[in-house]
Amino acid sequence: MSLFTRTTNELAARVDEFFDTIEIGVLIFKEGVKAYVNGDQDAFQTHLKKIDEHESKADKLHRGIENDMIVHSILPQQRSDIVKLLWQLDEIIDTAKSSLNEFYIEMPRIPASLVHDFVSLAEVSGNAAEELIPAARAFFREPHLVREKLIKVYFFEKETDKSSFSLKKKVFHDMSELTLAEKAHLRYITHHIESISDRAQDAADMLASMAIRQML
Repeated sequence: MSLFTRTTNELAARVDEFFDTIEIGVLIFKEGVKAYVNGDQDAFQTHLKKIDEHESKADKLHRGIENDMIVHSILPQQRSDIVKLLWQLDEIIDTAKSSLNEFYIEMPRIPASLVHDFVSLAEVSGNAAEELIPAARAFFREPHLVREKLIKVYFFEKETDKSSFSLKKKVFHDMSELTLAEKAHLRYITHHIESISDRAQDAADMLASMAIRQML
């Protein structure tokens, strides 16, 4: 049963816009990483600007939705859970923006032999976050479908762990031409990329619990 009614249609539209903004932000993140590691600084700067705009938009929508729910007493029984869920989702685009900013500020040197590894890591980490959005949408309309939609989130989170482990192992075991400082720097950047999937898993755990309570 849908949480939304005719009186909450406007809220539903804003929640959907919030989800859209998070989803687009993740896509921008993936393209931004790809542009940086391939040496396309113009494209990278464009994606950096775009993710800043989308992160700001997501924050504004988040605050507006939360405020409307409180002021107009919308969905009072689920309000606490929904506020926490929106916060967790907002953390995803915040983390994506932070990750791209780390590339911009620290300017890590990505060896040509690792370009594919970094692109793949950003892809699977971003996929975990992308797959969370359909599950979040389902919570408001068809909560019984949430758990099955979360399967892909957990799958991509595990794939991110595997990809990250493989990348770091290659850096520390096979690339003797790099200094220890360079290796540590690449590990640090890797951690920032994989943190997207960690935030997605946190939100997925919360969403699964919320869906169960909603169906009781």
